Amino acid sequence: MSLLRLSMIVGVLAGAVGLAWSNPTMDDYLRFVERELGNVIDRMDQGTPTREQQFIRQVFRSQSKKLLESFVRPNTARHNWGIMSQYETQVADTKVVVLGLGGRFIPLQGVEEATLKIGRMAF
Repeated sequence: MSLLRLSMIVGVLAGAVGLAWSNPTMDDYLRFVERELGNVIDRMDQGTPTREQQFIRQVFRSQSKKLLESFVRPNTARHNWGIMSQYETQVADTKVVVLGLGGRFIPLQGVEEATLKIGRMAF
């Protein structure tokens, strides 16, 4: 076996170990969802009165953990493939699919549609 081939194998194995080590957990996913919902609330419709916006933001900040634990976690399935995970969440009659890879989340399906529905429900 040549040195180049051996180096490539070691590099691939090191990369796989790095991806497995940084594979996001369900708690990481819930923090991602919380950030995304916070962004939606921050971009709220400008037609909504300021007091209502502030009230919705306060409620979300104080209750977001409870909402995520009682609504998102039970409606989410995690498929763990070692080096990455796929998260499927059923929210507002929309299937949301997100890929977790290398400590990051990549939305694949339904994220924008669910965000719009949740945004409308907030108003």
